Amino acid sequence: MTLPSPRIPAEPLRPPRAVVRGELFWGLQGALERRGLGPVAGVDEAGAGACAGPLVVASCVLRPGDAARLPELTDSKMLTAKARDRVYDRVLQRALDYSVIVIPSEQVDLLGIRVMNLEGMRRAVAGLRTHPGYVLTDGFPVPGIPAPNVAVIKGDRSVASIAAASVLAKVTRDRIMAGLHEELPVYGFDVHKGYSTSDHLAALSEHGPSPVHRWSYTNVATVALAHGVTAPHPVVLTYAALENALEKAGGPVRAPGRSVGKNERSAAGAGRTRGGARIS
Repeated sequence: MTLPSPRIPAEPLRPPRAVVRGELFWGLQGALERRGLGPVAGVDEAGAGACAGPLVVASCVLRPGDAARLPELTDSKMLTAKARDRVYDRVLQRALDYSVIVIPSEQVDLLGIRVMNLEGMRRAVAGLRTHPGYVLTDGFPVPGIPAPNVAVIKGDRSVASIAAASVLAKVTRDRIMAGLHEELPVYGFDVHKGYSTSDHLAALSEHGPSPVHRWSYTNVATVALAHGVTAPHPVVLTYAALENALEKAGGPVRAPGRSVGKNERSAAGAGRTRGGARIS
């Protein structure tokens, strides 16, 4: 005799954890939309790890189910430059809403990359015309977002709206860096986009920092000291940069207009752009 299978009660609806892992391909965003918690906005950044150029943060709201119409959509770092351009154009055509924030290196130098990264994500969400029902951020929680939100580990590979935001941010920043290359060709910004590659560090050592470098970063601050130059804007050094500079200089380090302060140890606004997207 076969006994009937016991009835399993439906799992009650629970709010997502503060951080979730994105193993399900596009699944989390769809689940939120089906439960009436949309529109869902994704948020991501480009340039946090660079030592030159702006930090760019984008938020994007896609139409429900529209990820299927963007077959190449994924983490922008996994796409070739040509594929990113194709996806970028497609996202601009199909997105329900988007916002792109450009934070110049001067603001990063004054307040620190961590502070400006969080602030940029808040600005990107606030710049949306459509108030999101839920916000998904890539990698880490962002306090102060004016909507329910959750961080998704590797969200740019598992949440369509975060992947779309990553493409908007990356392409916008790459185009800005290509424009800066035309003004400052000795650094090769068109190739390394301001990241600390061996070629970039060699050019930085030879020519010294430019106005678009992040003078608060240890490698830039060290080269500036070696060249005997000071930052063209107020700078708050990281602990590592300050300790290194003091050790080499044997005395206080100065920046124009104010004393140099200490920033957080990790070096993990509006601005111009040639990216084509609407910039707040």
